[in-house]
Amino acid sequence: MPGRMVVCGDDGLARRLAAELQDVYREPVTLVVPAAREPQPAVGRRTGRGLGLLARVPVAQPRRAAAEHGPLRDLRLVEAAEPDEDVLAAAGVARAAALALVYEDDETNVRAALVARRLNPRLRLVIRLYNRRLGQHLEELLDQAAVIAEPGLDLRQLDASTTVLSDADTAAPALAASAIAGTSKVVQADGLLLRAVERTPPGRGQVADSGLCTLALLSATTGDPAGAEGSEASGEGGPQLLPDDRAVAAATGRGIVALEAVSRMAGARAGASARLSGATLPVGSLFSRRLRWALAGIAAAVTALAVASWVTTGDHPLHAAYITLLDIFAINDPALEEPPERKTLQILAGTVGLLLLPVLVAAALEGLGEFRTATALRRPPRGLSGHVVLLGLGKIGTRVLARLRELDIPVVCVESAPEARGLAFARRLRVPVVLGDVTEEGVLEAARVHRAHALLALTSSDTTNLEAALYARAVQPELRVVMRLYEDDFATAVYRTLRTAHPAALTRSRSVTHLAAPAFAGAMMGRQVLGAIPVERRVLLFAALDVAGNPQLEGRTIAESFRPGAWRVIALDTAAPEDRRPDLASTPDESPAAAAGLVWNLHPGYVLKAQDRVVLATTRRGLAELTGRNGARPSGSRAGGWTR
Repeated sequence: MPGRMVVCGDDGLARRLAAELQDVYREPVTLVVPAAREPQPAVGRRTGRGLGLLARVPVAQPRRAAAEHGPLRDLRLVEAAEPDEDVLAAAGVARAAALALVYEDDETNVRAALVARRLNPRLRLVIRLYNRRLGQHLEELLDQAAVIAEPGLDLRQLDASTTVLSDADTAAPALAASAIAGTSKVVQADGLLLRAVERTPPGRGQVADSGLCTLALLSATTGDPAGAEGSEASGEGGPQLLPDDRAVAAATGRGIVALEAVSRMAGARAGASARLSGATLPVGSLFSRRLRWALAGIAAAVTALAVASWVTTGDHPLHAAYITLLDIFAINDPALEEPPERKTLQILAGTVGLLLLPVLVAAALEGLGEFRTATALRRPPRGLSGHVVLLGLGKIGTRVLARLRELDIPVVCVESAPEARGLAFARRLRVPVVLGDVTEEGVLEAARVHRAHALLALTSSDTTNLEAALYARAVQPELRVVMRLYEDDFATAVYRTLRTAHPAALTRSRSVTHLAAPAFAGAMMGRQVLGAIPVERRVLLFAALDVAGNPQLEGRTIAESFRPGAWRVIALDTAAPEDRRPDLASTPDESPAAAAGLVWNLHPGYVLKAQDRVVLATTRRGLAELTGRNGARPSGSRAGGWTR
């Protein structure tokens, strides 16, 4: 069992991760999952401490597990309700190379990580945590625990580090980008935002603009409702990752995925201003549009009366305005001895004063109501349009909401559970929320879906997401729809059907486990995976790698290192090796090393040196080949940190 990979989890991410490790990296895997059903209590008289201990140790059985993610070969399956010390020992953690703890409960993962580090100080740990702050402290704690357990242990040499990842943070940029621009191809590296966009050819027989570089060719069978586009079985008509110039030139009439722009994010100041603006109560929301028009009309009437008084009486303009206000509030003397013009103006001013009183009362009531509900959930504003309707404020929905608000995209959320974790976050950002079941009539209408730009269905139920998408399409046929669907085959079938039924509208189906599994697998193998972008039903990875000792990279030019369909060097880290940050996916600090950043638009003739670190666009199998047992070591002591 030495070198075996151990995966512990209770949802689809565990099986997806096990399949990724086996199919891509060809690693033997032990999968620890809860039992399909609770075991029946033993019948008999034998009781005692020994029997109770044996009952807690699960039976490990090698078997072929045909799950929803496909058959897993060379799989050792351990069934256990919780990953306690006995379970981890039975799974072989003491001699394993890496352990992934991907339970949905953060507390379960933390408790198991502490036990696993004690059992094997040399173990590479990958932990799934939703709590970012806890994850940052836990990485340091567990790495220190490994050094204390074995004082001579070199974490950098063994790569026995702790990596904390969040599937929500990994998938959120792709889901948010799908709703905004119709693309989910967004990756953050070294404070830079890499945006890859889909470009369709301008005409028949023409090639789309490749931008900075072409990352993929889209399927040639997108018009065939019975085709297998986007999958591994698509053949030559399916998507081609990292094609060379000859393949791009020959692919006339096909869309491409191009790296369009690399822009530096605003940083902490922009984030702080965004949070401040999100927490501030908008003045325009105090009063309804009808009330604002009424106030504007009365103000215009008062101005007209003041001008008329100034013209007719010849008084100073300020004195004429003052007399007009006294007449409006009925605190001026009657104009009994005044000319007819003055009497007429006083009567008109009194009429305006009578009209002003109910308007002021209404304004006071509306403003008081808004201030009272400043800490409550907002309702969608009147006349709202061009927004994103977000269904579900769970872990994924909350992270996607944060990404959308960082980009100043108007959002209306729909949530059925009053205790959902994202409601407090939405309230803090003053984001409108509709409480109700999306399958009930009138809920999506309250979210103004008929005026929306896109619908993001991110609930935990595939059927709920599909029903909401179908209903929204019935209301607005050209609505952009992005659905979170768990099962891959089901997502493909839904995508093809909706695209055929509504060819003019954009439809996307995304699986969070599909987006997150490559990053978790790369971390278990000691790779620094910066992010993943989906290309139809396939995935393209961005990873950081040290050039030293890699025969595929060291001593080769940028052009020579390019392997079509496998990997491509797209950036170079210019910082000195001793000054490099181990995690390029994190936000850089103000140090000179961080200011060096990454260099894009590399010259094809640049020769890669042993001290260089590069960023690669690569397929999963390409990354496995590049970083095999005889390849280069992973860059940095950590495998990737928080993937954003």
